[in-house]
Amino acid sequence: IVTELRSRVESLYGDSSRRLVADTLAALGVQHARVEMDDAGALPFVIQARIEAAVRRAGADVGLGVLPEWAPNTREPTRRDRFRRSRLYLPGNEPKFMLNAGLHRPDGVILDLEDSVAPTVKDEARLLVRNALRAVDFRGAERMVRINQGDLGLDDLNVVAAQNVHVVLIPKVEDPEQVRAVDERLDQILASTGAEFSKPLLMPIIESARGALRAFEIATASPNICALTIGLEDYTADIGAQRTTEGRESFWARCQVVNAARAAGVQPIDTVYSDVADVEGLRAAVLEARGLGFEGKGCIHPRQIRVIHEAFAPGPDEVEKARRIVAAFEEAQARGLAAVALGSKMIDPPVVRRAQRTVQLAEARE
Repeated sequence: IVTELRSRVESLYGDSSRRLVADTLAALGVQHARVEMDDAGALPFVIQARIEAAVRRAGADVGLGVLPEWAPNTREPTRRDRFRRSRLYLPGNEPKFMLNAGLHRPDGVILDLEDSVAPTVKDEARLLVRNALRAVDFRGAERMVRINQGDLGLDDLNVVAAQNVHVVLIPKVEDPEQVRAVDERLDQILASTGAEFSKPLLMPIIESARGALRAFEIATASPNICALTIGLEDYTADIGAQRTTEGRESFWARCQVVNAARAAGVQPIDTVYSDVADVEGLRAAVLEARGLGFEGKGCIHPRQIRVIHEAFAPGPDEVEKARRIVAAFEEAQARGLAAVALGSKMIDPPVVRRAQRTVQLAEARE
C-alpha cells in the first residue's frame, strides 16, 4: 500500500492518517493499492467512508464494509411522542456540518441522502451517513435520514437502517404502497442483521398534488408512521404555481396534511422556510403554521432553530391556563371522579390532552 498524503495537518496527524488508510484497506481485503489523499483534518470515520467508497467504485466486494466503533450517546432510542419542533437538514456528503449540529439543540437532525446530494456522490454519502450515525454524538437530537426515491431509497436502507436510525423520511410520496415498501424493507433488514435497535419510525413527505389528495391514506399506510410532513418547493412546482411568502397557493395542501395527520393520530410537520436571513419572516411563518395545527417545521440553517422553538412555545397566559386544567384533571383523578371541572366549566378529555401538551412544551423551553 502506497499512500501519497497532502495535508495541512501532516505534522500532527500524518502518521496516524497513513495507518488508518492501511488498516481500512486491509479490513476491506485490499492488499495492493496506491492512494492519493488530500486531507484538511478529516476525522477517522470520514476517511474510512471515503476509502470504502473508492474501493467499492473499483468493483470490489467488501461485504458490510468497515464500521466505526459506536461513540458515546449514539445508541439511545427515541420516543414516538417526542417533540419534533425543529428538524435540521444536513447534506449527507458534508460531514463537517454534522459534527457540531447537536450543539444548536435541534429536536432532530436529518442526514439527507436525497435532494442535497448530487447523483455522482450518493454512494459515498450513504457510507458517510452510516459512519456518522455510529461516530457522531448529536446531543439528544433525534437521528433522521431522508432516503432517495424508489429503489435507490431501498438501497439506502440496506446501508443505514441498522445503525440506530430513529426516523426514516420518505420523499415525494404519492401512494401508500411507497410507504409499505419502505416498511417491508426495514423488516427484512432488521430480521437479517439481528439489529439490536428498534425499527425506525417513518415520516412520509407530501410533495405533489397526487400526494396531497391521498394524504390520509399515506398517513395510515403503516403503524410505524410518527409524522406527516410537506415539501412546498416540489408541491408548488407540481401544481404550476410560484411559491410565495403569503402561501395562498399551498394553503389547501398544508391544511390537508394537518387534517390527515390528526385523523391518523400522527404529528403534522410543516415545510422549511428557505430565506435564512429573514428572521422575522420565519417567526411569522412558524406562528402561522402553529395556528394551522402544525407541531414542527423543517430548517436549513442552525440560526433558524431558536426562532422556531420560541414561536412554537406557548405564551404565559396559555401556560397558566393549561397548568390549571392539568391540576384540575389530576385532582379529579385522585378523587376518583370521571368528570373534570375548572370553575363552572366542564373540561373534555381532548382539552386536557392539549393542556398537558402545552405544559410539556413550556417545560421543554425552560
